[in-house]
Amino acid sequence: MKTWLMASFLLTSSMALHAVDTKSSTLSAEYKAADYSRLLGMSGFSDELLKMHFQLYQGYVKNTNLLLQALQNPASSTPLEVYTYGALKRRLGWEFDGMRLHEFYFGNLGGKTELSKDSSLYLALQNQFATFENWKKGFLDTAMMRGIGWVILCRDPQTGRLMNVWISEHDLGQLAGAEPLLVLDVWEHAYLTEYGLDRAGYIDAFFKNIDWNVVQSRFGSSTGTSSSPKSL
Repeated sequence: MKTWLMASFLLTSSMALHAVDTKSSTLSAEYKAADYSRLLGMSGFSDELLKMHFQLYQGYVKNTNLLLQALQNPASSTPLEVYTYGALKRRLGWEFDGMRLHEFYFGNLGGKTELSKDSSLYLALQNQFATFENWKKGFLDTAMMRGIGWVILCRDPQTGRLMNVWISEHDLGQLAGAEPLLVLDVWEHAYLTEYGLDRAGYIDAFFKNIDWNVVQSRFGSSTGTSSSPKSL
């Protein structure tokens, strides 16, 4: 009996250690750039523009990995190295958020149908903004603000409140804990070679290509608890 218990303990311990090792290996693995070639041929976006944008996104992935590698060891005691460590730490947010926001952006493109009026997301937008068109106008107004940045329809998971948010830099303006549902890149590289200064034309093309199934899946089936019609 004791022998069986000892064998069982050793087997369980071995499995636990393997699980920890697997998790550790996963956490230490490099980020890989996703393949968005499925978007090539999309109406309103030339392949040249998309390939350039993919390459820029891949740069964020590469730099995220470089910074994470460089930051594996703690700062040494010399003032310059402490300063360098702090500078790299601050830069990580820029590169990582640049990587992740592009993944949200490319991920919610490639659709060909409008958001179903029976979907939980449509009903939530209608509930909180009075009408779907009110929400869309608020999103468009945000996207047309002067300056470079991102526009995100996000949800506060604590209240269910939906908000149209402007982010000037990848890592500046994020609402802590907010869940991104629909992401639009309004940095000039996203449209300038195709639309010049016609940002409105680019945004119109973006809306015609939203994959609402992806946005709905990010939203899930819950509409939250907020019923406020006030848009942000």
